Amino acid sequence: MSAPTHDDLLAAYETMLLIRRAEERLGAEFAAGSIPGAVHLYIGQEAVATGVCAHLDEPDHLTSTHRGHGHFLAKGGDLDAMFAEIWGKAEGICQGMGGSMHVADVSKGILGANGIVAGGMAIATGAAFGAHLDGPDEHGDHRVAVCFFGDGAANQGVLAETMNVAALWQLPLVFVCENNQFSEFTPSVDITAGRLGDRAGAYGIPAVECDGNDLAAVWQAAADAVARARAGDGPTFLEAHTYRIHGHMEREKFILGDDGYRTDDDVEAWRGRDPIARLAAHLLADGTATHDRLDAIDADITARVDAAVAFAEAGTPPDPDLPRRLMFAGRTV
Repeated sequence: MSAPTHDDLLAAYETMLLIRRAEERLGAEFAAGSIPGAVHLYIGQEAVATGVCAHLDEPDHLTSTHRGHGHFLAKGGDLDAMFAEIWGKAEGICQGMGGSMHVADVSKGILGANGIVAGGMAIATGAAFGAHLDGPDEHGDHRVAVCFFGDGAANQGVLAETMNVAALWQLPLVFVCENNQFSEFTPSVDITAGRLGDRAGAYGIPAVECDGNDLAAVWQAAADAVARARAGDGPTFLEAHTYRIHGHMEREKFILGDDGYRTDDDVEAWRGRDPIARLAAHLLADGTATHDRLDAIDADITARVDAAVAFAEAGTPPDPDLPRRLMFAGRTV
């Protein structure tokens, strides 16, 4: 698979910056008490969602995690509708019923973020099985399903079950493990034995590792994995090594107190590997963009985020009768 073009990289930069600015604003709004419920931010991991979703078409499916805003936006989800959902408004993508951890848009193949650790694995496998049953299109290509999950979720038993089924039936599925070094508040090295990719190898599934903070590396690894699935050659396990700059959730220190699980030095070291800064430096160095162009992109995205906040704040509360109608659809109770 060829490397990303200049246009690919510039488009990826815009997507990554949109995710970053949206998440930064959500962090600020949560701190101000404007958002109901918790938020788990994707800051630092933007290259993974962007690099993978660059190869997906709208009919392709993905499942996400509790840290799912980045996946939603990278797959083409609507920013206004996502913010309205996080604010708990009827204009939200799930009519205000799902909140931050359950953003979804089936019309765009986004089968949903999931508050259950590893909850998306079986859903993505089901979507891949449906694509398998449908067979290839007139060009010989299969619809693809992608399952995003963290290194903590890799220790759930459902991963073994879904890899077994995916390998047996050669499903068009890509397992994307975002190894961000922590399972909630515990370093992964303390709870995960061996190499995650070796688990895929036990089922005969190719395993690929990449630098999850290098957009080009993710882009190329994902291109190969998605192409393999489209061709009907079965699943791939992609492990992207990355890092979440913010905590497991915002304001986690109110829970943990002074008993932190990582040092400020560790966080700052990973800030030096910021995926957006690295891509910006590359775009400037090879002449794809100028500082003025990047500043203009930033200004445009910031305006979009401001507008999304205004849209969410002006939204209407959800219909209090909606849960009953959803639970008892078609029935009189």
